[in-house]
Amino acid sequence: MNTVRVRFAPSPTGALHIGGVRTALFNWLFARHHKGIFILRIEDTDQARSTDESIKIIIDGMKWLGMDWDEGPSILPDGSVKGYRQTERMDIYRENADRLLKEGKAYYCYCSPEELEARRKAAMAAGKPPKYDRTCYSRKEPVPGRSPVLRFHSTDEGETVVRDLVRGAVTFENKQLDDLIIMRSDGFPTYNFAVVVDDVTMKISHVIRGDDHLNNTPRQIQIYRALGCEPPEFAHLPMILGSDKTKLSKRHGATAVTEYVDLGYLPESLVNYLSRLGWSHGDQEIFSRQELIDKFALDSVGKAPSVFNPEKLLWLNHHYIQRADHGRLAELVLDLLKKDGVVAEGKEPDAAWMQKLIKILTERSHTLVEMKTGAIPFIRDEIAMDDKARAKHLTTDVAPLLTELAGTLKVLEPFAHDTIEKAFNDLVAAKGMKLGKLAQPVRVALTGGTVSPGIFDVIEVMGKDKVVKRIEAAVKTIG
Repeated sequence: MNTVRVRFAPSPTGALHIGGVRTALFNWLFARHHKGIFILRIEDTDQARSTDESIKIIIDGMKWLGMDWDEGPSILPDGSVKGYRQTERMDIYRENADRLLKEGKAYYCYCSPEELEARRKAAMAAGKPPKYDRTCYSRKEPVPGRSPVLRFHSTDEGETVVRDLVRGAVTFENKQLDDLIIMRSDGFPTYNFAVVVDDVTMKISHVIRGDDHLNNTPRQIQIYRALGCEPPEFAHLPMILGSDKTKLSKRHGATAVTEYVDLGYLPESLVNYLSRLGWSHGDQEIFSRQELIDKFALDSVGKAPSVFNPEKLLWLNHHYIQRADHGRLAELVLDLLKKDGVVAEGKEPDAAWMQKLIKILTERSHTLVEMKTGAIPFIRDEIAMDDKARAKHLTTDVAPLLTELAGTLKVLEPFAHDTIEKAFNDLVAAKGMKLGKLAQPVRVALTGGTVSPGIFDVIEVMGKDKVVKRIEAAVKTIG
């Protein structure tokens, strides 16, 4: 195989969505597996909707996921985006369009939108395909007052076969193809033309994209050949569906990468999950990044659509949180606490203590946001107490036990998990009661709720002063 050169070519018209990320990931893995080149290219000829802000969101999302590119755009110091943008390549498109025009492979079309719509309706009424009727193909003179578009003169005899690396051979009858517009009247190229010129000039070897582009492929293959170029190899990835087997959309939950950042997902969990969405390697579910690179192959990509399962992604995120470096998690959670105003800049907790807190939060937490929520009672001086938990567990009969426990903890040395556990066990044994009858009221007094890490861990990490004060304060609230 010659040098593999693949590209991810998003349109900067909004957020970077899950479908696009999966396409980018498969291209990236294919390039890294074959020690090839991965290109990030921005298709921004839709001037009405494309923005620099969207390009930056795409770039930030790719960086967050760890998908580096070998060639692609850069963000300059002034915030502008430079390089690998279609709007910077207009001369290249015009040059290739002019060449097709001179060679008789393209022609100017002066038909108005109203005329085209009338002919389309007439063709459909007659049971014919609503394709352009080539009214302007033989036109010799321009139409005064009208700016023409440039149409590609497609071959309408025979067949075009797409030899797809995922779907196998897919055959299209050329008579069904249209003389599509390749240059608009405003001088901008259309998608099908620009993408071919870009792939030719960037020497793309494999086009890996969603199967919603499959119908474009025979048209693009004709343009490649009209330009005297051999088409790249194609691989069309199956769609991603929601749980109801319809196209993934907002109604199925989060769909943009930025949403998963805000929801507290780790990038490695999203990469691992999306890599298995349409691709498999036996029954293996958990992959390191290097394993994905080593094992990825297009012949293991399925043909059927994949169903997005948020619960499985959440399970994977929990898996990676449990195994992540505590120092890294501490920094990420601290950033969330600062963002919410829980921790002020310059007032950060001790780093070693923060890591101890993270350690006890990981077992129950599925997201960084859950970890942040769990960390708040340890950091704030005051807590919000759940009324139902208070009413159920902070009762008059438990008040003397809490007072006695607070006195014991106040002088306990060393203030550590094992000695705290012994203090609890000694107290409940002396009173002839079960541990839960004491542990749950203490949990409510310390955290405001009934769910937390192990109570002995909570007490150790929260620290003696805060624990004693909160237990004493809870006793005072008991009528």
